[in-house]
Amino acid sequence: MTTQTFSTAQRYGLVVLRILIGWHFLYEGIIKLYNPLWTAKGYLLSATILKPFFRWLADASIISVIDTLNIVGLIAVGISLIIGFKVRWGCIAGMLLLLFYYLAHPPFPGLPPGIAEGSYWIVNKNLIEMATLFIIYQFSAAPMFGIETLFKKKNKTSGQ
Repeated sequence: MTTQTFSTAQRYGLVVLRILIGWHFLYEGIIKLYNPLWTAKGYLLSATILKPFFRWLADASIISVIDTLNIVGLIAVGISLIIGFKVRWGCIAGMLLLLFYYLAHPPFPGLPPGIAEGSYWIVNKNLIEMATLFIIYQFSAAPMFGIETLFKKKNKTSGQ
């Protein structure tokens, strides 16, 4: 196993990237939480591929569960990335959410443009953010700055 060494600028860059993406997730979750009219139903019903799956998610019997899971997931991922707690789990959950968003409205040639913002040819903001979370996951930006760092320092000083 190789040890990763980063310059100070690289460490700060990864931490800033982690916090910015965390802010985006947290903001999206909070906006949805405080909008009583928000639901993922329209987004799911207008999916361009995997229609049976996304229509099942939009069914009236489970849409409130899906909406709640989406909001809780967005907020949890955002908090995880911002404060640097369980960052790898936050990255995995964030990548999973983004994968669902991407698959519901992929910007593939021949498909109608979805209601997602930033629809480009194959690459959109969901795919870019998913790739960025993968980088943060791989480089584990949490030990550089975050709550987990405080716990590790406390354990080291207490002799563990």
